[in-house]
Amino acid sequence: MNDYADRPPLDPHPLSDYVAWAGRRNRDPILATLKSLLPADSGEVLELASGSGMHINYFAPHFPHLTFQPSDRNDETFDHIRKLRDEQGNRNVRDPIVLDLMAPDTWPREGSYRAMFCINVFQVAPVSIAEGMMACAASLLDEAGFFMVYGPFSVDGRFTTPSNEEFHWMLRSAGVPEWGLKDVADLRLAAEAQGLRLAEQLDMPANNFSLIFRRA
Repeated sequence: MNDYADRPPLDPHPLSDYVAWAGRRNRDPILATLKSLLPADSGEVLELASGSGMHINYFAPHFPHLTFQPSDRNDETFDHIRKLRDEQGNRNVRDPIVLDLMAPDTWPREGSYRAMFCINVFQVAPVSIAEGMMACAASLLDEAGFFMVYGPFSVDGRFTTPSNEEFHWMLRSAGVPEWGLKDVADLRLAAEAQGLRLAEQLDMPANNFSLIFRRA
């Protein structure tokens, strides 16, 4: 059986059918991972590059003791994020904020968050954003906090499965230079430069990973 038989045409726009398909496919395994990691007491959780808001609004009802903050580099999808929140009655999801990883003046207060997460960004983003992303995490996480990056990656210069290699070359064939799988090592080095460490590298369904970064 082809796991990708129902996959819509590749389109990274946050409101595309492709992104919605990918989100439905991965949201429950990610939720299970978050249930094992998020604190049992109160606190705030920040999502980077929230896009349509489908993930943060899916996760939030499972953690009523936590407050979730969506963010993105521009406000193009903020109305959609608020619409999902209001339709689902998610009182613990804040209004989205503009957060540009390359512009520290847009970052919230230092040490504000118990956890941060970012989902399915690096396959369609330049690896250079890893530096800003890790600097942001190092600034915003509290001392015990963690940062989870989810998606498909190569490991030490190698594809972990034939399907990930196929996906990489499908992305590359689109002709956009920054599209394609990035390597876990690049994120690890960017994290180490900011005083963070790759604490866990979790295998996820559909040949993805959850990379868990904490303070060194």
